[in-house]
Amino acid sequence: MLVMLSVAQHDNDLYTMNRLTTLFQRKTADVLNVYFTAGFPQLHDTVDILKSLQDAGADLVEIGMPYSDPVADGETIQRSNQQALDNGMTVATLFEQLQDIRQQGITVPILLMGYLNPVVQFGIESFCQHCQAAGVDGVILPDLPLEVYQREYQPLFAKHDIKVVFLVTPQTSAARVRQLDALADGFIYLVAAAGTTGAQTDMNADVDAYLSRTKALGLRNPTLVGFGISDAASFAAASRHTTG
Repeated sequence: MLVMLSVAQHDNDLYTMNRLTTLFQRKTADVLNVYFTAGFPQLHDTVDILKSLQDAGADLVEIGMPYSDPVADGETIQRSNQQALDNGMTVATLFEQLQDIRQQGITVPILLMGYLNPVVQFGIESFCQHCQAAGVDGVILPDLPLEVYQREYQPLFAKHDIKVVFLVTPQTSAARVRQLDALADGFIYLVAAAGTTGAQTDMNADVDAYLSRTKALGLRNPTLVGFGISDAASFAAASRHTTG
């Protein structure tokens, strides 16, 4: 069942500064961003996992919206996506679970990460409205074409104060990185290596050079590294050149 939320009834902070903006003003290094798949391992675990991650010290949390064809994800996240879908997780169900999180003491910035198709099926404007009403601060949609975002969706996300995060890979040209930086308003997501998500990436000399090269561009947005960050050592290595 789709619950239509009234923005006016949720979260007194909706009309103040976005939590992502506040976070990066307060913390400029070693920002820890943690991902989990909504509806995994059990359908109704979402809020408990959010609370646990906040209590454990996560600076922000990405909630993965499960999808039946997660082509950019590795085996681990593919399995969690399928289990979540088998459990009955949908975009509508996720918003039902999130609708009162800010009243339950969850203050950590939250991003929804997933593929464009379920968002389009839900309705882009309705999705933005529900994000704002639930206190979601941003989205990561890796397969959203930049030109489509500029032409069709940018005003809707801006209207509802939903930060849009773009991905950069080692193969992304400097000109393209600057273009993404100009359009982004949350942070830039640096993919540590081309490929799928997972813990397979070593923070080797090539990755270090890529992160150093990106840092030298002097981007206006904070930068966070993803894909392959699995322990304290890889986090520390990645954070040498980035915000986290």
